[in-house]
Amino acid sequence: MSAVNVLTIQRIAAADRARIAAIDPAIQLTDAGGWFDGEIRDTWPAYTGSRYLPPGAAGSGTREDRDRLLAEAEIILGGFPFPLDLRARAPRLKWFHQRPAGASNLLRGDLWGSDVIVTTARGAGSTLAIAEYAVAGILYFAKGFNRAAAQRADAGFNHRAYRPLLLDGKTACVVGVGGIGREVGRLCAALGMRVVGTRRSPEPGANLPTGFAEIGGAGDLDRFLPDSDFVVICCQWTPQTTHLFNRDRFAAMKPGSVLVNVARGEIVDEAALADALARDHLRGAALDVYVGEFEHPPPARLWSDPRVLMTPHVSGGSDVDRHGGVDVFCENLRAYLDGRPLRNVVDWERGY
Repeated sequence: MSAVNVLTIQRIAAADRARIAAIDPAIQLTDAGGWFDGEIRDTWPAYTGSRYLPPGAAGSGTREDRDRLLAEAEIILGGFPFPLDLRARAPRLKWFHQRPAGASNLLRGDLWGSDVIVTTARGAGSTLAIAEYAVAGILYFAKGFNRAAAQRADAGFNHRAYRPLLLDGKTACVVGVGGIGREVGRLCAALGMRVVGTRRSPEPGANLPTGFAEIGGAGDLDRFLPDSDFVVICCQWTPQTTHLFNRDRFAAMKPGSVLVNVARGEIVDEAALADALARDHLRGAALDVYVGEFEHPPPARLWSDPRVLMTPHVSGGSDVDRHGGVDVFCENLRAYLDGRPLRNVVDWERGY
């Protein structure tokens, strides 16, 4: 087999580089992790650079050096953010693998909709850590911890304000039963909750994932919402899921229910959410994401609301790295060399 040029443009551990190189003698691996930081800082919003790049990172090599690396690459392993003109500068590129799970990360730049095969780590990211975050968000509002935070500022307790809920016997609705959603459902069921969920294409007759009482299609969401005490958004952001949670959906949610979003901010109409909170229709919302999170701080109306818990997309973080992005890449690299289909190929029309 002739040489296959593999280029990494995101920082990865030495052990991961060794794993990739050991897959086949034909692989010529070039590590350019961090080389493009300066370009990214200049072409992405300043908020993105400050959030995702090491302080002061300016990249490596000259523009010509980086162009040469891209021009020679047949396969690129990248992450977020990435060079926006990647396709134009990589004429030999056949396959790009993005370590994160969300295909919507690629909406910026010239890879989206191109002839390049693109794969993601969908279903193999930090699914358990994110699911634990979702449960923490549920507990935060179920047990009234938001009241404790507010009363600290008041320097006095109001015991009657807490109104704690018992999770046992409550209903959780998981919107998007993929890798993350399955873990959310399993953990919620372990706490005694009845778990229902939706996914784009449920398989009739298939065995339900652990903990789920029912999984319906996208059209079943409106049937589940009125009976759900907690709703956890785990689905991909696509044109079909943009503002999936709008005024009508919030009106359909059970009074006093809690919303948790660990997916993408654009799935929620934030003005409609703020109105639902202002009307006391919802007990609270735990949001690890918000609209435009790569470009600017969160909206003040939500961030300042004591019924909203907002964090900066940190649900996947933990002290134990179980992210499987490189695992998927290695599996796919072997398949690519063998001429077999790749896993998690992005369907541009579907959006993930």
